[in-house]
Amino acid sequence: MDKHPPVRISLLQFAALELNNMKTNGERNLDRAWALLFSRLVLGLIFFMAGVWKVFQLGPLEHARKYFLPFADTFLPVWSLWFVGVTVPFIELVAGALVILGLRTRAALVALGFVLAIVTFGHLLKEPLYEFHTHVIPRLALLLFILLLPRRDDRFSIDYLLRQVLKKSKSDDARVVS
Repeated sequence: MDKHPPVRISLLQFAALELNNMKTNGERNLDRAWALLFSRLVLGLIFFMAGVWKVFQLGPLEHARKYFLPFADTFLPVWSLWFVGVTVPFIELVAGALVILGLRTRAALVALGFVLAIVTFGHLLKEPLYEFHTHVIPRLALLLFILLLPRRDDRFSIDYLLRQVLKKSKSDDARVVS
């Protein structure tokens, strides 16, 4: 026999207790905004700084020579190795900067996602059991995190500011028409 009688509370009381334990929508959205900002800054800096080094120190042609031409002995056409090898540093530079700023974030993330796919393909082409968990997976995790959270929560981005201006402009236009 149970010594303690069951505690009975109504569904409404339970919901009220849960609401007291939860953050308000505004606080929760602010937490998401900070999480998005820090994720964008870290991911953007990783790619941007890699792009800066590859474009301005190593040079795009040397980047292609050093990191892409070793795949000339595979089925990949040499022209494609040159093209991708020279293009990737600029994509990393520009898309990384856009992610930092939060400008055209989704397009920049998609471009960086393709860079990660190319890097993964290249490594696995040469070494089928390549352990890409140290290089690709952390970047991919941040990229997916940013990509999957609602854009409306990314308050510390230029994209968000532009949407707010556009929304205000549309509401002002609607008032003028009324």
